[in-house]
Amino acid sequence: MILPIVAYGHPVLREPAKEIDSSYPGLEQLLADMWETMYNSNGVGLAAPQINRSIRLFVVDSLQIINNLEDEEKEDYPGDEGIREVFINAKIKQLDGQEWLYNEGCLSIPKVREDVSRKQTVTLTYLNDAFEPQEKTFTGITARVILHEYDHIEGKLFIDHIKPLKRTLLKRKLDDISKGKIRVDYRMLFPK
Repeated sequence: MILPIVAYGHPVLREPAKEIDSSYPGLEQLLADMWETMYNSNGVGLAAPQINRSIRLFVVDSLQIINNLEDEEKEDYPGDEGIREVFINAKIKQLDGQEWLYNEGCLSIPKVREDVSRKQTVTLTYLNDAFEPQEKTFTGITARVILHEYDHIEGKLFIDHIKPLKRTLLKRKLDDISKGKIRVDYRMLFPK
């Protein structure tokens, strides 16, 4: 089932999310709904707070980005083959590499894109969808998508990484989003 995406201004996007265990009710269906919602809205990642669930859960499919790069562009991201993965109760263990800028957007903040600086590599501990412990290192665009989604489970948004002046310039657009004055081709849940 396609779920509505929570819009900027909704309090759930600013709450640090809670850990879950394998007894979380309806988790298998929730994951299926998250994948369907993400693909329906042309996303490459989706965190549970974006569908109004304050839990430490997100999904990432960076394969679609990597597979659409030209060969010479792929050379800019060595070691990044892309992934399609579920992350439960993720914790960052280590950040490495150079900071690099990339133009990011967010399904919860539609039609706003900004250059965000993030580290090149991230090592995470997390549980997969079978609740098996994982520790993996990701790089390139995949690391960036993971860090973007990780921010969501920490109650942060990509606009928190931009300079205050730019954020001030975005205030009107952000206010319009939180008031529902935006048109997108996916369902959204706006703050009351």
